[in-house]
Amino acid sequence: MKNKRILYMGTPVFSQYILEKLIENGFNVIGLVSQPDRPVGRKKIITPTPTKEVALKYNLPIFQPDVIVTCAYGQFVPQGLLDIPPYGCINIHASLLPKLRGGAPIQHALIDGFDKTGVTLMEMIKKMDAGRMYAKVETEITDEDTYDSLHDRLKVLGAELILNNLELYLDGKLEGVPQDENEVTISPNISKEEEHLDFNKTSREVFNHIRGLSSIPGAHFKYNNETVKVYKSKIIRTNSNEENGTIINISKDSIDIKTSDGAIGILEFQLQGKTRIKVKDYLNGNNKFQIGTKIE
Repeated sequence: MKNKRILYMGTPVFSQYILEKLIENGFNVIGLVSQPDRPVGRKKIITPTPTKEVALKYNLPIFQPDVIVTCAYGQFVPQGLLDIPPYGCINIHASLLPKLRGGAPIQHALIDGFDKTGVTLMEMIKKMDAGRMYAKVETEITDEDTYDSLHDRLKVLGAELILNNLELYLDGKLEGVPQDENEVTISPNISKEEEHLDFNKTSREVFNHIRGLSSIPGAHFKYNNETVKVYKSKIIRTNSNEENGTIINISKDSIDIKTSDGAIGILEFQLQGKTRIKVKDYLNGNNKFQIGTKIE
């Protein structure tokens, strides 16, 4: 069944990895649909998308597909396209559906405090991430996980999932299970407003928010009218009576900020216009932060 023609749809690094694995394992990928090339970096150089780099590397042509495989494509696929391939359209989604439908399942798995997540191979229909489920793979989430570590683990699991199940799907051996609509949760794309840290929340909620956005795009707060992006933190137990958002302690490696039930220790951050740095290294130089001051 590896001779069946596959039109692949996807854009970012997560999708790039899986595309190349399909090609390396002998599947007949005949072409790619990707988001447009976009300007990258300070010089705004127009750069091919990650998946396009793979397509260029293997000189993929475009042809009518037998099946469409998508992963992190980032757009609704029109019904007219869904109706083209005789073997249908399937999607690799980075959550255990029906949990975390939407564009940011990896971030929300962390932000929402999930203890496990995974990847689902599913049928594509017009409704977002709502088709039948053909196969799943799970992984535990630990406190050491960040967006980066979970992303990288899930992309490997996603590649294994499609490699282990695509031929079964094409042979008609995966019937598919409908999703329970009563179990649905949504993981919408992260808005600019959601990048801002709220120290009125619990320490666990702030901790999860920070690691869910680390390292892209980076959760942040304002201090002295400057944006401070936070990439790593720890939960601190304390009975401080200070207002939420107040800096209550500065140690050799942590800047501790009061939350609703304790404090969050900032371990790694980036000041506006500066590079990312560990707090312990930052405190060896000039320190703008003062105990008793409140985050804006």
